[in-house]
Amino acid sequence: MSLAPSPRHLKHRRTVTVEAYAREDGLWELEARLTDVKSRDFSLASGVRKKGEPIHDMCLHVVIDKLMNIVHVDATSMAVPYPGQCEEITPAYRQLVGLNLMQGFRRAVRERLGGVAGCTHMTELTSALPTAAVQAFAGEVARTHIASRSGDGSAPGDSKPFPLDRCHALRSDGEVVREFFPDWYRASRVETTRDQ
Repeated sequence: MSLAPSPRHLKHRRTVTVEAYAREDGLWELEARLTDVKSRDFSLASGVRKKGEPIHDMCLHVVIDKLMNIVHVDATSMAVPYPGQCEEITPAYRQLVGLNLMQGFRRAVRERLGGVAGCTHMTELTSALPTAAVQAFAGEVARTHIASRSGDGSAPGDSKPFPLDRCHALRSDGEVVREFFPDWYRASRVETTRDQ
């Protein structure tokens, strides 16, 4: 059941963007930015923020290598609700250096920067980094060995293509894998039992 249409009024806009850049030295940069803007003047304990002025405007700049290891981090807060206090935590984000975006990254971020050890909004930006990096690398760095649908006998490669089993559509026992990655297709237990 869907809701009936109703007049509505914009009260708040949160914008999260992630841009990825290939560098000439072989490294990649991810710039994640979060802004929060109200459609009206908004009172904070620290003063009034005028309509359209950001309450939060934060950027997390991460440099990664082709294995998705973080080699450099800069965190910057251009607008915060408590100036002089919120910005104090930005150096803590250097703790991301050495982490790998694809190996326990979100768990490691929570351990290092959860709660008062970090900024809720800056830490929220970290959750967008792994999938943004995967999208940036697609066709550029990550090589997926896709067996041809025309049956040309292409070898599947030695390792499973990166995106498989990382989302519902690309599960090993799903139709997408059966059609586009047949060498990596694995029938589900239910399907195997039914065929016997």
